[in-house]
Amino acid sequence: MPTVETVRGAVDVSDLGQTLMHEHLFAVGVEYLANYGAGWWDEEKQVADAVARLRSVAAKGVRTLVDPTVWGLGRYIPRVQRVCEQVPELNVIVASGYYHYTAVPLQFLNRGPGLLLDESPDPLGGLFVRDITEGIADTGVKAAFLKCAVEHADPTPDVERVLRAVAYAHRETGAPITVHTNAHQQTGRWVVDVLRSEQADLSKVVVGHSGDSGDLDYLVELADAGALLGMDRFGIDAYRSTADRVATIVSLCERGYAERMVLSHDAMCWIDWFGDDFTAVRDAALPNWHYEHIHDDVLPALREAGVSDKDIDTMLVDNPRRYFTR
Repeated sequence: MPTVETVRGAVDVSDLGQTLMHEHLFAVGVEYLANYGAGWWDEEKQVADAVARLRSVAAKGVRTLVDPTVWGLGRYIPRVQRVCEQVPELNVIVASGYYHYTAVPLQFLNRGPGLLLDESPDPLGGLFVRDITEGIADTGVKAAFLKCAVEHADPTPDVERVLRAVAYAHRETGAPITVHTNAHQQTGRWVVDVLRSEQADLSKVVVGHSGDSGDLDYLVELADAGALLGMDRFGIDAYRSTADRVATIVSLCERGYAERMVLSHDAMCWIDWFGDDFTAVRDAALPNWHYEHIHDDVLPALREAGVSDKDIDTMLVDNPRRYFTR
């Protein structure tokens, strides 16, 4: 059977089980933490907290957590390894790629096709390939999928460059792709068009954060193109309520699109975007933004609305397995 790389090594895709397809352990900028982390960051406390959270969601029946924390979001694999060593019952799959809404990394402003240092294929894509084929830094952990971001309706040339570099790495390795999109600006449509032009296998593409929208015409268009819809921000009620997110999934299941959806929260143990006490901010403003909300609240609501256990298994088990099967 095919295997997929996890933080602890390759596992059979048939052993992935129930999979949350878009969660982060930590989104903490490495440079920011190194220079300004004193007083708010306690490494041992945060690792212990992450271990407790992963053990708790594993107890709900989740067997795999997919973490798209890449360069630009604060990917630091040694910390993730420490957590995973203490939660052997849960697989964690990590990604390669780059996350920024407008620009490439400074190190690549002058390197690449048609630039001052004219290098082709794009050396940025070459780094992504290396993460997948050789491993990330010296950790021995291989990335198993690719991640980038298209937030704005008028993407910059740099954002397009990153997306095309991701497509290159996808062609070279067969690794699937997840793209952060803005569902309100419907940037998923542009993502699908660019990836199609790059001969990407759209059945291996998750259009992330599709569940922020209730526009069924837009969502069906993406699904009919072959892409998977990331219904992956449960608990972020500031963007869209759980009830509305559930209603959209129900409508799509009724139309026969269970095979084109995956579920998650886009939650994390810690992110440095909301001040130095993220836990207090999260607990006060977004009390359902955690790894267990889907199993505690969303799945019962889906079942009550008539979604079958078969469709739920399709979204939680079958679709992730197909996504990671090369």
